Amino acid sequence: MNEIKCPHCGEAFKIDEAGYADIVKQIKDDQYEKDLHERLKLIEDQQKAQIELEKEKSERKLAEELVKKDQAISELKAKIDQAETQKKLELQQSVAQIEKERDALKAENKQLEMQKELETQSIKEKYEIQIKDRDDSIERLKEYKAQLSTKMLGETLELHCENSFEKIRATAFPNAQFGKDNDASSGSKGDYIFREFDQEGNEIVSIMFEMKNQDEATATKKKNTDFLKELDKDRNEKNCEYAILVSMLEEDSELYNDGIVDVSHRYPKMFVVRPQFFIPIISLLRNAALNSLKYKQELAQVRAQNIDIENFEAELEDFKAGFGKNYDLASRKFHEAIKEIDESIKRLNKVKDALLSSENNLRIANRKAQDVTIKKLTKDNPTMADKFKELEGK
Repeated sequence: MNEIKCPHCGEAFKIDEAGYADIVKQIKDDQYEKDLHERLKLIEDQQKAQIELEKEKSERKLAEELVKKDQAISELKAKIDQAETQKKLELQQSVAQIEKERDALKAENKQLEMQKELETQSIKEKYEIQIKDRDDSIERLKEYKAQLSTKMLGETLELHCENSFEKIRATAFPNAQFGKDNDASSGSKGDYIFREFDQEGNEIVSIMFEMKNQDEATATKKKNTDFLKELDKDRNEKNCEYAILVSMLEEDSELYNDGIVDVSHRYPKMFVVRPQFFIPIISLLRNAALNSLKYKQELAQVRAQNIDIENFEAELEDFKAGFGKNYDLASRKFHEAIKEIDESIKRLNKVKDALLSSENNLRIANRKAQDVTIKKLTKDNPTMADKFKELEGK
């Protein structure tokens, strides 16, 4: 047992080993805790000092960096200010250059407008002069036309068309015939007839022309349709394929002024044209006819073959008819001779028998001639048989 005295009240008490050990342990733990707290406080104080030191270092470094950044910002601001100043200067220079160019363009535009106005005025004056000259020309033409008779007007248009054709005849229409229609045996005639043939003499195309002009001073104005019926009559009488009216009538008509007018709904193969289309309409009809020339040539050959067959058959019929006629005449003479012989000379019976025998032979010959037919003649001739079949089929 151990005796222990309390330091506070001075009273002594005894404790066993276990209690003593527990107290010692408590004392040690308290001291340890105390030492520990002291050491922790020391470490904490050191850490705070270190933190303060680091904080001071960081603050100093941050301050230095801030100073550097402020310097950099100042430098950048200075550069920006300098750049802005330079930019403003360049902008001012650009604006000044643009304003200068704008002023130059304005001046040039104003000059161009003045020049355009002058040119417009000049063109207007020239145009007015041209209009006046045209009006004067129209008046002169009207006065000239007023002085011409209707016949002279027509002859003037005819001469124009004739000269237009003669200029290109040698190169464009070397095998063509073009001239006045002078045949008035039927009571009327056209103005001109155009015909063209190929190398074999086959007609390519034929055209009956009528030219009509009109004096503006004439009170009664004729129309193109007034002449179509007579033109169709002239075309048929002169055996022309087409009919064309070259006309200056109805000068304000949009129908006739637009070009070539087909009036075949009124009369077959008929056109009305202005003088400027005189050569083109001939070329169009001629070129269209050339496309069908091959068929015309083949048709001409077929017709020629048919004519040969018809001639052959006609000659055969003429031979048969002539032979029969001669036979009838000979037979009558023969009977007369027999009658005279029978009445006057009985002694010539043998001659009579011979003559009768001759009559029988003639009769047989006539029968054979009558039996000569197309089929027998063409029996051994297939070509002629085919031709006769084609003829019979028509």
